[in-house]
Amino acid sequence: MFVLPTDPPTSLACDAIGNVFTLPIENIVDGNPASAEPHDVRQVWVANKIVGTEHCRFKGHHGKYLGCDKIGVFSATSEAVSPLESFSIISTADTPGTFQIQTLRDTFLTVRASRSSKAGAAPEVRGDETDITFDTTLRIRMQARFKPRLKASKEGKAREKISRRELEEAVGRRIDDDEARRLKRARREGDYHEVLLNIKVKNKHDKYG
Repeated sequence: MFVLPTDPPTSLACDAIGNVFTLPIENIVDGNPASAEPHDVRQVWVANKIVGTEHCRFKGHHGKYLGCDKIGVFSATSEAVSPLESFSIISTADTPGTFQIQTLRDTFLTVRASRSSKAGAAPEVRGDETDITFDTTLRIRMQARFKPRLKASKEGKAREKISRRELEEAVGRRIDDDEARRLKRARREGDYHEVLLNIKVKNKHDKYG
């Protein structure tokens, strides 16, 4: 979900025929954009990297891709990906946790006050801003159901980390650089105990051989 820099926060959404618009966020704590979660399928976009490039594509709930035409109008009506449906995600240098969505024409997704005369009209989203501004700076939120996987992945990576001292305690002696590399690689690849045993056996052979 793209959380846009509006007050109150809104998200980038699309309907079944590909109209792209801003939608108020209901699942949010105290108006904090960092706590936002999607409550409507229209807010959900599936992001994938385009093979062979550093660019991304965003597929809406209806199976069509987000695109931005040459004059900065967004829609989600294409079943194929062309340069119009290709974007770069850029971290905002001075605002951690926020991003810029850039088109291949080097313009940015931005939000602006509605030009409608209707009271309370929703902000408009455009793709023709040439500079990074507050209005182009947004947050990207995952659906809650993906968070446990991310947490598990982080915990798994944490288990992979082990100090040289811990490795030497496991082996029962000082180890050289090659042995340390082998053991750390084995921690990542899942055969740590087998490699540890081999090194211990080698140690005994060296000691008594």
